[in-house]
Amino acid sequence: MDQKNYNNTVFLNCPFDDEYRSLRDALVFAIYDCGFVPSCALGESDGGDIRFDKIVRLIESARYGIHDMSRVELSEGNNLPRFNMPLELGLFLGAKRFGDKEQHKKNALILESQPYRYQQFISDISGQDIRCHKGDCNLIISHVRDWLATASKRILPGGKDISLRYGRFSKELPALCAAARTSLDELTFNDFGIFVSEWLTADKPT
Repeated sequence: MDQKNYNNTVFLNCPFDDEYRSLRDALVFAIYDCGFVPSCALGESDGGDIRFDKIVRLIESARYGIHDMSRVELSEGNNLPRFNMPLELGLFLGAKRFGDKEQHKKNALILESQPYRYQQFISDISGQDIRCHKGDCNLIISHVRDWLATASKRILPGGKDISLRYGRFSKELPALCAAARTSLDELTFNDFGIFVSEWLTADKPT
């Protein structure tokens, strides 16, 4: 295992639907702005890769993990909730508990959109420190920043500063897309990450 990559990688376990897109983008931006790299199933597209094996590999390769449990509503059509995110949280916590000494160093941020709602559908995590983001990008950025600063013991930019920079980046993103001959609705997870990384590099104070 590449120790440096492991200690700088954040596994992202969150909804992939359009309704959550703005929050996911804020999560990705905050992770990059704090000096870490997000890792997500959306970032790999090997058609021969079994999805469960991919998730296990991504979790194994990341010291940190963000898990948003906010998508528990019943889906249209089949009237069933989505269990992928609780499953991936369980895999992450299992790796921390039963893995080797490096896996024991794992640290998780568990998010919800409504306070204490998780007690009704996944009460076994009641002993964890669950953070509520209320669907607010600035709040989710603040949670990510504060958690990463505490977990990594690094000096990181403040949540307000990251939010301001994310606002500027969001305004400039359409022009960046146009210059790259693409559009916002065509951006893949990896495309968005490249735009964020390059923008942050160019925006560093001299």
